[in-house]
Amino acid sequence: MSTETLTLNIPTSLAQELSRASQAFLVNILERGLHDFKIERALEQYSRGGISFGAVARQANLSQGVLARHAYTRGMEPPFSAKTVAEELGDL
Repeated sequence: MSTETLTLNIPTSLAQELSRASQAFLVNILERGLHDFKIERALEQYSRGGISFGAVARQANLSQGVLARHAYTRGMEPPFSAKTVAEELGDL
């Protein structure tokens, strides 16, 4: 895996808390946050309309089944395609 150095300006209190964390832990936090951000952005875009559920799932690099589960937790009713149903049944 290739890496790059990233410099961030963050509040001092957060920097002090994170200074005790390992690099692996910090990378994990960033990956989780980015994943959650992609989901939120995709669902917001879908709820505004003008783009299909499948299209926002592809943009977020998520399966429609995964995005559908997150939509349901937010009270949204995404459309069910045959592919989404198959993904959901495969997870059982």
